[in-house]
Amino acid sequence: MGTEGAGFRLIAGRYRLEERVGRGGMGVVWRASDQVLGRQVAVKELLPDDSLPDDDARRRRERTFREARAVCQLRHPHIIVVHDVVEQDERPYLVMELIDGGSLADRISRHGPVDAAEAARIGIALLSALHTAHEAGVLHRDIKPANVLIESGTDRVVLTDFGIAQVAGATTLTETGSFVGSPEYTAPERMSGLRTGPESDLWSLGALLCTVLSGESPFRRDSLGGILHAVVADDIRPPVQAEPLLPVVRGLLDRDPDRRLGAADAEWMLRTYLETGRTPAAPAVPATGGPHAGGRVHRIGGSRTPKTPEPYAPTQPDLPRGPVPSAPVQPLPKRSSPRGVLVAALLVAALAGAGVSAAALLLHRHGDGGGGTPGGTATSPATRTGTGPAGSPGASAGTTPSPAPSGARPAPAPTSGAPRPSSGGHTAPSGYRTAQDPAGFSLAVPEDFTRTPQGERVFYFSPGRTFRLGIRITAPQPGGPQGVMERSAAGGPSSNPGYHDGRVTRTTHGGHPAAFWEFTWNGFSAAEGPRHTYDLCWEEGGLLYDVWVSAPVGKVREAREYFDVAADTFSVTGV
Repeated sequence: MGTEGAGFRLIAGRYRLEERVGRGGMGVVWRASDQVLGRQVAVKELLPDDSLPDDDARRRRERTFREARAVCQLRHPHIIVVHDVVEQDERPYLVMELIDGGSLADRISRHGPVDAAEAARIGIALLSALHTAHEAGVLHRDIKPANVLIESGTDRVVLTDFGIAQVAGATTLTETGSFVGSPEYTAPERMSGLRTGPESDLWSLGALLCTVLSGESPFRRDSLGGILHAVVADDIRPPVQAEPLLPVVRGLLDRDPDRRLGAADAEWMLRTYLETGRTPAAPAVPATGGPHAGGRVHRIGGSRTPKTPEPYAPTQPDLPRGPVPSAPVQPLPKRSSPRGVLVAALLVAALAGAGVSAAALLLHRHGDGGGGTPGGTATSPATRTGTGPAGSPGASAGTTPSPAPSGARPAPAPTSGAPRPSSGGHTAPSGYRTAQDPAGFSLAVPEDFTRTPQGERVFYFSPGRTFRLGIRITAPQPGGPQGVMERSAAGGPSSNPGYHDGRVTRTTHGGHPAAFWEFTWNGFSAAEGPRHTYDLCWEEGGLLYDVWVSAPVGKVREAREYFDVAADTFSVTGV
């Protein structure tokens, strides 16, 4: 993001950014040219968190450099090579090897799940990579398919995106009150803030194996609250496709981190499966040696004396979702707990750690699937007054698929603040397509969003209309973009039920006068639940352009990415 287009930005006097190739919750990845060595590299631009105070932002930047330098020391064939860490305009940039190939998430999306042998091959590579990282004191903390690359031609598995990694002894974002990571792949002890360690990465790998085998994480639910409850409390039901590797999956998804399967054991079990077609049972605890010559470490960090802590006890499972398999895999066994209140305490801690309102999430657990009246329809009051989201509030950069909001308010805005100026027209990032709209513009939208014109507004809806991207083009109005947004904000309570936390900021977009409006509201129905809206209005070429995205409050990070990409890639094409 920035005022300069791709191909014009030179970072640290050496790396010329050429093309944006990806975007995640922590930053933007560029294809770049190393002007000194004459080679192609990948440059990750770590975007600032506008919600952090200046002191926290400075500490975050310092921590990023410290931990990135630690990752630079890792040398493993299945870990991305980090060449350099530089800073420009007080923003960190990671310079990495450029992998010719897509992510594991892309592969699953395009070609479907893989068989057990391929899942075992991927698992072995990642376990070996994690063992090296953990031995060096580096925790990844965001293991998921979007952060695993598959190199074209060689099928080499490469673990990437250590952007939120933790180095032993370093202060973490979690410790300053913000949750980082992807909830569907986050271990319960991390979710509840009790502890974090190498075992947490191994839980994430267990969830990843389920995803590559079935196409979906076993913890996927319709809301953030549902995901957190599934991770911390629900029965864990591995997919039927995981049956060949079930001892590994069960071992990695043990809620008790002290009983969780270690990297060395899991790797040995997967290798045995590839060699024999059968997965052996997990070794017993404690570890005192094993089939490997010279003995085997049964748990990463296994030098500590095994404890017998109070186990994590699951509660009632979710109702079935869709057809029940003819031969379902049995859920992981329950362990009774003499303190039934433990699960409730863990769930509350997890919700608090994720920076959301526990009450709001539980009340609206089934209410953010887009089932209510979409914004901008003729039946909603929003279509009768105002401009932009006030006139159509059904409006808002790994893969990932499972975003976690930060901040501690019921209506979070973790990446609040006006979008940075953009020249527009950038190439669509991975997972997006460029929509050439007949209304006279083009922009990048997620691949599964569909176009729905509604009067003078054009919408692009996600499946189920959970996310709503809207565009409106009108003649200039008095006061310009700022006046339009201020009038819309003033009418917010009448056009957006439960309107609150609204603010309008003067900004620019592509060098043009602009205004940014952000607010939270209750949605058009109780079933729809609370929503958050990002809206950018600017004047260009004698017309007024309005782009907005609306989403459930539990999905604001993903919504902000959709919004930023739409605004960044928006281009006027003419009718």
